[in-house]
Amino acid sequence: MVMSLLLALPLAVGLWLVTGGRALAVVLARRITAATAGATLLLAVATVAFGAAVDRAWLPELGVRWSFGVDGISSPLVLLTAGIGVLVALHAWVEVPPGGSPATFLGCLLVVEAGALATFAARDAVLFLVAFEVVLVPMWVLVARYGDAHDPRARTGAAQRFVLYTAVGSTTLLVGILLLVATAGTADLRRLADQAGAGLGSGTQLAVALLLVLGLAVKVPVFPLHTWLPPAHTTAPTAGSVLLAAVLLKMGTYGLVRLPVSVVPDGFARLAPALAVAGAVGIVWGGLVCLVERDLKRLVAYSSVAHMGFVVLALASGSDTGLQAALYANIAHGVISALLFVVVGGLKQRWGSVDLAVRRPALRETSPRLGFVLLLGLAASLGLPGLAGFWGELLAVYSAWTPAGDRPRVVFVACAVVAAVGAALAAAYALRVAGLVWAGDRPDPEAPRTPDTTGVERWVIAVLAAAVVALGILPMLLLSTTADAVARIGGAR
Repeated sequence: MVMSLLLALPLAVGLWLVTGGRALAVVLARRITAATAGATLLLAVATVAFGAAVDRAWLPELGVRWSFGVDGISSPLVLLTAGIGVLVALHAWVEVPPGGSPATFLGCLLVVEAGALATFAARDAVLFLVAFEVVLVPMWVLVARYGDAHDPRARTGAAQRFVLYTAVGSTTLLVGILLLVATAGTADLRRLADQAGAGLGSGTQLAVALLLVLGLAVKVPVFPLHTWLPPAHTTAPTAGSVLLAAVLLKMGTYGLVRLPVSVVPDGFARLAPALAVAGAVGIVWGGLVCLVERDLKRLVAYSSVAHMGFVVLALASGSDTGLQAALYANIAHGVISALLFVVVGGLKQRWGSVDLAVRRPALRETSPRLGFVLLLGLAASLGLPGLAGFWGELLAVYSAWTPAGDRPRVVFVACAVVAAVGAALAAAYALRVAGLVWAGDRPDPEAPRTPDTTGVERWVIAVLAAAVVALGILPMLLLSTTADAVARIGGAR
């Protein structure tokens, strides 16, 4: 019952707001959305605490069951999604972008949340695919209709690119799942993980792994399949960017863990060296672009490409440490990117643009709270010890340096070195942004002053900042949660 409510509540209210609630006053729509998101968070906590699940026949002729539940891998992502859902609902008191009905905007936020929750809780491969696709249309609406009002062509192009890439990736994923289910004889993800490819020929495992990895790599995104992400982030409204970075990208990495890594480990192992190289190149490529990028929001988007490279590199290493690193870095990136996009979105709302070439007063003088939180997010992004980004990057590099025995050590050690260089690039671009925005290396004394954080915005930022610090100081809160599930995957391999 609890699991069913967790999935049905945000979906039902979101669809009602989109279809029947468009005439609602913005204040009422905000309250309904916030109440729904809050109730969803409570249901998520209850689901994780009591291990709520649902499992019944759905399409018996096809062997597909209506099966949802959580374990040590999915629980943190369910809580992250529900928590981010509350924060973006509250952020509607700060900004409801133009482009259509406020109720439609808020309803799309809830539908995206519902789709992500279903993706993380699905225990059936076909259900996973269906839930994976639920987020496509509402996310397209958020970018295409409620994106940057100053550049309609850019937001339309970004939305079209998002749909095109996602559709191609989803089609590839569909073929991979159908091939897997047809050859394995079941769509139950738990049975598939227990079998770990037993009974599948090496060629079949490789084909399934290749299709699944390519389909999911688009959503991660893995270099060079990342080119849809920066335009989508740059033009999306703040709430859309937060959901995209903190939730949607996690669906790709979670899918890699739940499908190819767990289900066809031998096939994935043959692809792992290429995936590790792609992750390492993405780390350096994202860092180099950030060194020269002028648009601050686009810069944060490219930093996400670099951070997800660490996740991919850790997954490819094939060790339990690598899997732990990937799961930890996944959550850490979710809270760090959410914090940065809320802050940068606030700056864009105040300034009209976030062009780093424009001279402005130093944030440390005009908006010390906003400036401090920007510094905190940048420090976490570069992997400063004591903050959320540190442990994921450290463990990712370590796991690449000491990969599983069936991985080519020379390739992975080289990738570890490249990843370490990428971490240094992160420090360089973080210092560049801090110098230009926080310290004000090129201030314009006649530029208008920037208001500091107030009201709901202050509380949203405070919660995210606290999460960034808590994950850095108490990493075992997360690592202990995922340890048993990681050990089961390792044992099955």
